[in-house]
Amino acid sequence: MKTKNILKIVCFVSVFSTLQFTSCSESEYLDRVSPTELSDADIFSTPARIEGLVNGIYAALKDANFYGGRLLMFLDAGGEDFINTTVNSFTGFEAWAHTVNSGSADVINVWSAGYTTINNANIVIDGLSDPENAAVVGDQLAAQYIAEAKFLRALSYYTMITLFARPYIDDNGASPGLPLRLQAETSTENNDLARSTVAEVYQQIIQDLDEAESDLPDNYANALLNTTRAHSSTAIALKTRVYLSQANWPRVIAEAQKIVPQASAPFSTTFGVQHALQADPVSAIMIDMTTTESILSMPFTNLDYYSGQNAIGYMYDQNAEYYLNPAGIFGDSQWAETDARRGFLRLNANNGRSFLTKFGNQSPYLIYIPVIRYSEVLLNYAEAAAETGDVTMAASLLNAVHARSDESYTFSNEVLSNSTGLVDAILKERRIELLGEGFRSNDIRRRLQTFPAKSGPTPAQAVAPSASNYIWPISNNELVTNALIN
Repeated sequence: MKTKNILKIVCFVSVFSTLQFTSCSESEYLDRVSPTELSDADIFSTPARIEGLVNGIYAALKDANFYGGRLLMFLDAGGEDFINTTVNSFTGFEAWAHTVNSGSADVINVWSAGYTTINNANIVIDGLSDPENAAVVGDQLAAQYIAEAKFLRALSYYTMITLFARPYIDDNGASPGLPLRLQAETSTENNDLARSTVAEVYQQIIQDLDEAESDLPDNYANALLNTTRAHSSTAIALKTRVYLSQANWPRVIAEAQKIVPQASAPFSTTFGVQHALQADPVSAIMIDMTTTESILSMPFTNLDYYSGQNAIGYMYDQNAEYYLNPAGIFGDSQWAETDARRGFLRLNANNGRSFLTKFGNQSPYLIYIPVIRYSEVLLNYAEAAAETGDVTMAASLLNAVHARSDESYTFSNEVLSNSTGLVDAILKERRIELLGEGFRSNDIRRRLQTFPAKSGPTPAQAVAPSASNYIWPISNNELVTNALIN
């Protein structure tokens, strides 16, 4: 990790503003932007400064190269559902073609953004573990802030381990993973740190999420906070994703049942935030971005948004750098013309290509970036149920997600009556439902599948699980500053 980026502690009062201002309007909450640099001797001296540190973790997570959007494009472009048009290394071509190397800007930037988020979380966890600092905000709020930090650290480590290390199921996590940095770093003294195993990193992720679930609130004062801050269901939902990557089907089911307690549709959460599917999937992402379908999203305002090559909407639509691959999920019969999710697409009449509009098509790009949605949890649960032979539950969950977008489509009895057919249909449904939200590459890797070959101006070759470029390499910045990385 390049610790020179954290020699100064920065207190952010940003779009992730105070949890205490319950009387302010949503626009006032979002437009609060006033970063202030503070010394490490002062950062825990007032409630506002402590809160600013927590906001800073969310702000780091929302980096343009992380969950601000570009990371999601890298992860989806690596799959087979998009065709690249520009061969531009600044807009993800190397991720699309599987040609990234340790010196690639995308590798360096994602690595840096991930570890910056992790270190910001460590600063809060370490600082509020001191009773004197915790007393500034009170034990209950201090515990909540630590829980938020642990959740965000877990999300960051999960994102990094699934991209930069071998899939867990390859050898039950015995492969080299990541340097597991769990203390706040404000100097270069501890740069040298060996890689923990994949299994050890996953163990820490689960521990962080279990502890976060216990101390996070069940809900906040309004829909905006419920969408943009971690609450107990957020930690539970992420655990279903983590256990899915380990192919730990029973644990996926156990966690999912906490927020999907019903045995049949309609499914919803019965405590805290009442998470449920919305009738209109397009509106739930592009218009009303704080519905109960959203479990966690990255917000944007007129004072705080990305543009140009930092904006995922610019690359997918306005600059038309990726179009839907006719040989990918776009051309699959499971995604029929009657499906409402076709509303996320724009057809270019001049060349017949379809482009993804899910994140907007012109600046300012203000559509929230979804990180976790309730539909994903239902599909995680469905896949685990199918893998454990519960075809009735799996079929019900799959139908719930698909039917809200296309009631006219009917899965065949052949698909619904056996685990193999259901798993295949569920994996296709993920590609439709979560298109552009950063899932495809990890869905390929976690099941040790081959990345398919793709056509385009510069065709991309297939990448088998045994290939060296199946995962991303460690950042060159880490290689030159960490003597123990290898």
